[in-house]
Amino acid sequence: MDVVATTELEMQSLERETIRRITWRLLPLLMLGYFCAYLDRVNVGMAALTMNKQLGFSNAVFGFGAGLFFLGYFVGEIPSNLILNVVGARRWIARIMVSWGIVAGLTAFIWNDWSFYGVRFVLGLAEAGLYPGVMLYLYWWVPARHLSRMMGIFMSGNMVSNIIGPPISGLLLRLDGAMGLAGWQWLFLLETLPSLIMAVVIWNLLTDQPADASWLTQEQKTWLVERLAAERAQREAVRKYTLAEAFYNPKLWLLTVANFGIIVGIYAIVVFLPMIVRGLGVPTNWIGSVSALPFIFALIGTICWGWHSDRAGERTWHIAVPWLFCAGGMGAGIVIGVGHPVLTMVALIVATTGLWSGNSVFWSLPGALLTGTAAAGGIAMMNAVGNLGGWLAPWVFGLVKDATGSDSVPLLCLAVAPVVAVIAVIAVCRDRNLGRIQPRE
Repeated sequence: MDVVATTELEMQSLERETIRRITWRLLPLLMLGYFCAYLDRVNVGMAALTMNKQLGFSNAVFGFGAGLFFLGYFVGEIPSNLILNVVGARRWIARIMVSWGIVAGLTAFIWNDWSFYGVRFVLGLAEAGLYPGVMLYLYWWVPARHLSRMMGIFMSGNMVSNIIGPPISGLLLRLDGAMGLAGWQWLFLLETLPSLIMAVVIWNLLTDQPADASWLTQEQKTWLVERLAAERAQREAVRKYTLAEAFYNPKLWLLTVANFGIIVGIYAIVVFLPMIVRGLGVPTNWIGSVSALPFIFALIGTICWGWHSDRAGERTWHIAVPWLFCAGGMGAGIVIGVGHPVLTMVALIVATTGLWSGNSVFWSLPGALLTGTAAAGGIAMMNAVGNLGGWLAPWVFGLVKDATGSDSVPLLCLAVAPVVAVIAVIAVCRDRNLGRIQPRE
């Protein structure tokens, strides 16, 4: 009994040290890459504070153009992830970052609505594949019992960009007139640089497969490769999907519906949050800082909630409960109204924290269903179709705001989306193989 107990303790120690090394070696690179992606994706919300007036954009024009990013994203997503599955994450993610960095900088030189539409579409095409590529990459590296926490840490790059991005963007807007350029032009130009720098870093430091990790000991590599292979065999024993079968799988389409609903909520908040904050009476110089507040809470909630899901070995309610809080927060913000700015901000904090906390757990589900090329294509399809919600949300928000002059009515329309997402997830997770983590062997 003592020998068995000692062996178990040694295996637990080996597991902890291996996961710790993966966390400190790979997660900072992926977080910084995602930080750059989100910075270049959503800084358009801050730029709109002055760009819309200078270029004569209505809320509907801006919302439509901001959302066109996701049409380009939709077109490029599946091919990009299938290529990454073949050539490896290091080369392909670095290529993605160079492409979108260049296009994001070109946004500084738009002159009318059609040039805005065009550059946003191409930006989506350039960035396509980053998010599902990282999801696939984490499936290659992280055992299921640690996956939600790792995804939460990765997604924190998103939150960090929303925390420090708006204040930095607000400062860059003050460069208005320097060297003959508007402040919003400087914003797009200077916020391109981190993406190009991180492309070089990822090219040099990211490791494609566990077997290639010189920074793991041989014992750690052996344990990790064997654990991941055992989990893959366990999933394939239930059902091994081809790429075509993945595309027709009802569970994957329900997950796609859930992702669509959540992305509607995400971009309703992210793209228009600076304008909502301005509507609360916040001075222009403070809009960036106040807009960051919900994401500070979301950052903490996402990491803690992912850790709790892994520890509890449960997925379904760790997704559904925070998403219901999101819908409730959006609804409460509508009922409270701009006459109570502090309470409205609290409601936005609840909505934002719930949204991202559930999302970190949600993305562990596709990896429990699919493997190999089916995982690469299926996850990309999920994200591609789901991200069309990022096109719909800003457009609907802008149209309804133009028609009603209110932020409340469009938020009411969009608050339904997280509820739909919850229903879809519960329907999928009736299969206990997806709703719970298999116990450690």
